[in-house]
Amino acid sequence: MSLFGNSEYRWRETFLVMLDRTKRPSGAEFERAMGQLGGRYVVDELAVDDEGLLETATLLAPSDHAAMDVSFVAGEEVSEQVAELYAQLADDDLLPDEQQKLAQITSCDARLDLLHFEKIELEFLADDAEEEEMMDPGSLLIVAATIGALCQGVAVDPQSGTFI
Repeated sequence: MSLFGNSEYRWRETFLVMLDRTKRPSGAEFERAMGQLGGRYVVDELAVDDEGLLETATLLAPSDHAAMDVSFVAGEEVSEQVAELYAQLADDDLLPDEQQKLAQITSCDARLDLLHFEKIELEFLADDAEEEEMMDPGSLLIVAATIGALCQGVAVDPQSGTFI
């Protein structure tokens, strides 16, 4: 079940991990990678395809008051996303490492969407401005980098056009 259906969580942002579909991690590899992050993250729900490859997962980060939905996407939607990202990022002044990541994106034919949710604390509901300032994307950055390394992909924030 998606966290969108859970009233205790509010969606905040989405990061992408662009990858070659042949490097898609298995559910077991995903669980192992998250376990290596020191117990800070709990795989709450995990769905795999018939070959055991990751389809979707819900990842809880209780100490960060956050959670993430992870989902695998492939097909025409990814091709369009690759073209958009390339156009958006190619105009930026990129460092050599970022230029390499941009070049890698052009060969990607799949992605993992990382939807970041904040656990809503009732005492903060009255002041959304204060709540916005309290949101720490640290858990999302750690997970994005870990998943990127796991599948030899490129983690990117599509809103800001920055690589992780």
